[in-house]
Amino acid sequence: MLELRNVSKHYCGIPAVDDVSFAARPGEVTGYLGPNGSGKSTTLKMITGLIEMISGRILFDGKSIHDDLIAYKRRMGYVPEEPYLYNHLSGVEYLVMISQLRDLPARQSSERIDGLLRLLSLYDDRHASISGYSKGMRQKLLISAALLHNPDLILLDEPFSGLDVGSALILRSLIKELAARGKVVLFSSHELDTVERISDRVVILHRAKLVADDSIERLRSMMDLSTLEEIFSQLAVEQDSVATARQIAELVHA
Repeated sequence: MLELRNVSKHYCGIPAVDDVSFAARPGEVTGYLGPNGSGKSTTLKMITGLIEMISGRILFDGKSIHDDLIAYKRRMGYVPEEPYLYNHLSGVEYLVMISQLRDLPARQSSERIDGLLRLLSLYDDRHASISGYSKGMRQKLLISAALLHNPDLILLDEPFSGLDVGSALILRSLIKELAARGKVVLFSSHELDTVERISDRVVILHRAKLVADDSIERLRSMMDLSTLEEIFSQLAVEQDSVATARQIAELVHA
């Protein structure tokens, strides 16, 4: 289980994440939601150990991730929001490099790389330079790299970005399948329909603070709302979206 206990992060005295506590459990898909700037990506980067928190604790399987950060990272797979890749490498070279950095057995990793490239429709372009990959192809390469070592904890920051419809449907099913196999899955997405379809529970941030942490069914019942979009709008959106859209249309029409 992944646990955040009173985690905070400030930039220049301004809270990016403010006293946030929640848990993501094995066998469940936890959706992590919030408007832009609410602290989602900052939280995920703290969970990965890429940036330090100013207070609080992050635990995995009951132990602080900072007790042995290297051992913890061996059990974690991460798809970042921005696809930082080595553009001079080919797709297969990048995955081989990742497997070597993770010290995976050569034969096992070669078979796994081949399978991932085929199943994610990257095989025909495996020797092409990443610099020529589309955004969706880059995203599928990042997903492959994150899963290559069969991690126990999977962190996905906007994983559907750039994917075509078919690839997005595969990823939806894959996230659910990974959770069903006992993985801890935490993912952030702006696609509320997708979050609603595949999440067992959702955590919602607003202005760096946690405003909801429950199953979608319980939130629907407690708030007497029928969709996650309505719940999100009530908890984390300050503007009246319909009124704002009307004002924009009237402005450009005038």
